[in-house]
Amino acid sequence: MERRSKSVSRKPARRLDPRPASQNPTVDLVSLPHIADFIDYGEITLGEMYPVGCVAVAADGHNSLAMLRRRDGETLAQLLIRLDQAIGKALEEDIFTDEINTDR
Repeated sequence: MERRSKSVSRKPARRLDPRPASQNPTVDLVSLPHIADFIDYGEITLGEMYPVGCVAVAADGHNSLAMLRRRDGETLAQLLIRLDQAIGKALEEDIFTDEINTDR
């Protein structure tokens, strides 16, 4: 009797419903000066991190300056503004923000 390989269950692709342009807040990089300067020598990562959820991380290769967890109802623009502020605190005041490696 020939063996059949088991079927692999895959996550269904997520469909994004576009919002009307009036509901999409925009962020100008001029309003994010720390991010604009930081990306010349650092790295910013945005994405889903299991089991934490959506995160934004700013690291310079050796140190993580800011690790933010996206809040309920928070827009991407709001998350980027918070990340810019957290990068500023790290660079100017040596205060590093970590919302990922904390107790929930």
